[in-house]
Amino acid sequence: MNPFDLDAPIYVAGHRGLAGSAIVRRLEHAGASNILTRTRAELDLRDQAATEAFFATERPAYVFLAAAKVGGIHANATYPADFIGENLAIQTNVIHSAWKHGTRKLLFLGSSCIYPRDCPQPIKEDYLLTGPLEPTNEAYAIAKIAGLAMCQAYRRQYGFDAISAMPTNLYGPGDNFHPENSHVLPALIRRFVEAANSQTDHVSVWGSGTPLREFMHVDDMADAAVFLMDRYSDVAPVNIGSNDEVSIATLAQTVASAAGFGGGLVWDTTKPDGTPRKRLDSSRLLSLGWKPSIPLHEGIDSTVAWYRHHVA
Repeated sequence: MNPFDLDAPIYVAGHRGLAGSAIVRRLEHAGASNILTRTRAELDLRDQAATEAFFATERPAYVFLAAAKVGGIHANATYPADFIGENLAIQTNVIHSAWKHGTRKLLFLGSSCIYPRDCPQPIKEDYLLTGPLEPTNEAYAIAKIAGLAMCQAYRRQYGFDAISAMPTNLYGPGDNFHPENSHVLPALIRRFVEAANSQTDHVSVWGSGTPLREFMHVDDMADAAVFLMDRYSDVAPVNIGSNDEVSIATLAQTVASAAGFGGGLVWDTTKPDGTPRKRLDSSRLLSLGWKPSIPLHEGIDSTVAWYRHHVA
């Protein structure tokens, strides 16, 4: 396995998103000298001809495939056709064009949503396809499973060095804080900062508060992704987790404290909880010599500060 050459052209697909922007920051910190990026206006990765033309011209040596349509429970349940159709198109076009035009190595960024809803905890990579998916994000999960399988197929048939990483729930600077289409942690940050600013008496939170979730700061994920690009080459996917597991109730209280909100929390149990527990087994990654470095409370504090400065 050849070492990751930071002087070669490196394409980060989805560089404006939460994950992609963090990968760009990590590459810049490492001294990468030729990072390729394109906005959607410049390159629509759903367009097969446009994607192939980009690869034929730029010929990136490495690709971080972080471009995807993402969203929380509400968005996934409301727009399942968009989630499966757009993600399948993006993945297919990028992976095929990268292989066709000589990319040395590609890292496909998946999601912990690929695993069965009720599989044993913590979740090992081997549990993939052993049971039914969580219905609220099934379309997105199927698309991500297809991307992982495509990487495996191109490795087996063509010898293409395509690897897959499955991160846990990510948060941090550059997140989507939309009031309806965001994931749970950025949604809580927005609600509690707004409530603290307006001195609201209480905040309503979806569900019962009992589900358990694992959260990782996106800069930790980006560090792991660059580590894997340099150190890992195999057909098996790799989980990227933090071991920071917390109940949604405790998470909400932590965010409320970070935002300076002193009111009460009301749990709207008419809204879905989603998967009851989801924690990744990251022993495969840890055995390679990598470990996370940003504790959850520190990450939440810094993300609340970022949100106040850049969004609120």
